[in-house]
Amino acid sequence: MASVFHHFLIVLIFLDTHTSQSFCLPGCTCSEESFGRTLQCMSISLKKIPGNLPEEFKQVRIEKSPLFELPRGSFINMSTLEYLWLNFNNITVVHLGVLEHLPELRELRLEGNKLRSVPWTAFRATPLLRVLDLKHNKIDALPELALQFLVNLTYLDLSSNRLTVVSKNVFLNWPAYQKRRQLGCRSEILSSLVVALHNNPWVCDCRLKGLVQFVKSITLSVILVNSYLICQGPLSKAGQLFHETELRACMKPRISTPSANVTIRVGQNVTLQCLAQASPSPTIAWTYPLSTWREFDVSSSSTAEDVALSELAIPTAHLVDSGNYTCVASNSIGRSTLVISLHVQPAQALSAPHTLSIPWEGNAYVDLRVVKQTVHGILLEWLAVADTPEEEWFTLYVASDEALRKEVVHIGPGINTYAVEDLLPGTKYEACLSLGGQPPRQGQCVVFVTGKDRGGLEARERLLHITVVLCAVLLAVPVGVYAWAAQGACSCSDWGLCCCPHCRKGPRFPRAAPQCRDGSFRDDPAAYEDSEGHTGTEEDEEKEGEEDGS
Repeated sequence: MASVFHHFLIVLIFLDTHTSQSFCLPGCTCSEESFGRTLQCMSISLKKIPGNLPEEFKQVRIEKSPLFELPRGSFINMSTLEYLWLNFNNITVVHLGVLEHLPELRELRLEGNKLRSVPWTAFRATPLLRVLDLKHNKIDALPELALQFLVNLTYLDLSSNRLTVVSKNVFLNWPAYQKRRQLGCRSEILSSLVVALHNNPWVCDCRLKGLVQFVKSITLSVILVNSYLICQGPLSKAGQLFHETELRACMKPRISTPSANVTIRVGQNVTLQCLAQASPSPTIAWTYPLSTWREFDVSSSSTAEDVALSELAIPTAHLVDSGNYTCVASNSIGRSTLVISLHVQPAQALSAPHTLSIPWEGNAYVDLRVVKQTVHGILLEWLAVADTPEEEWFTLYVASDEALRKEVVHIGPGINTYAVEDLLPGTKYEACLSLGGQPPRQGQCVVFVTGKDRGGLEARERLLHITVVLCAVLLAVPVGVYAWAAQGACSCSDWGLCCCPHCRKGPRFPRAAPQCRDGSFRDDPAAYEDSEGHTGTEEDEEKEGEEDGS
């Protein structure tokens, strides 16, 4: 009886062994090599690593598949795997714990994928790894401790990636390199370290100085696959070999300016200059109090290696432009700032009767613009600086081609936004703002046009084409509406007159609603007056509507 059971057990073991050895994924090939069983999957639609791979495989080779990521636990049943080749796939993400079940892994090849980074600490689980091939990926950075767990690595290929700057500490902290340095002359008993770094867009500035020195000083313990490493930037170094270039030490920006105090008259043009010297080359930005309202042209140029010049041009300066203009120069080492004080003085009265006058009348400044479009209209916002310290009321004039009269709305101090609602389709509107009861001047008006409401596509395209030709500034609006806006003078020469006095009475102008900053104004109805000087409120208008209906 025992003999029968023994023979039965042998048969079961044979069948189980035969079944496992015959396992192979559909579309793949399996073979027996000198080092063990191999699985090869070439050009098949494999989107993830199969979870049922047996432990017997010594080599897995999956290439030219839509494989996107390597999640944790992808090789949980393959503790004896030694060679993992995953070349020419679409691998973009490698999770941190993907290698934790591969203690026997000796080769990892990921050539021709889309990796931007590698979880370097994952190699803690693969102490026997000797070959790491990462060429033809999109890796753009190497941490200084990237190689700390690759103790037995002898071949590292990082060629044809996007590396621009790498610290020499990446290699000085590499245990395999440290071991060969400690042995000195006896390092020949160990195999050389083979490293490939070519075909990367190296930026040869001060940040690469350490790596350039390392490449120049390496001995036989380290062999570069291609020792002709070429600088791709900056322009002054482009095309130079590492062995030919000399790099300066890094330094934070040092800023200077021809004049830190500038005084001009109203209406004059002025250009503020900021010169920054730094390594690597700095970037320069400007900050000033009214930057959201007053946008000035800024030009930058390089006057010499690691020297940048930035110029901020202010045309026809106004009193409101007085203040501190801060130049900020920064690079990877640090940042520096320089303050330039601009003083704009009032223009002196000119006695000559035929002399061209400066276009600023008085010292008040008003800037009106369309900032947003709502479901039923637009939102106006303005910046106003008066020439007197007293708080000023504002007068907003709104007119259209269709309306017989204009709307005049008086707005109290502390409010700087106003919503114009119920706009008519296919209509040109003009809004102007002035301080107190003064008539609006040039630059205090904004023109906008509504599209044809729910019109056909052909009509919309025609309107869109016209507005682009006229203004070339297109605003995003709700579905069915197109609009454009531009600053300019009012079309009516005299705001005391109606724009179209001889036209028959058109549709009423859309009602406007003020947007208050101060809660004290929220309960007050908006006051308006027509072109004949009659004043009223929204409540009066509603009463008139009720009387007309009765």
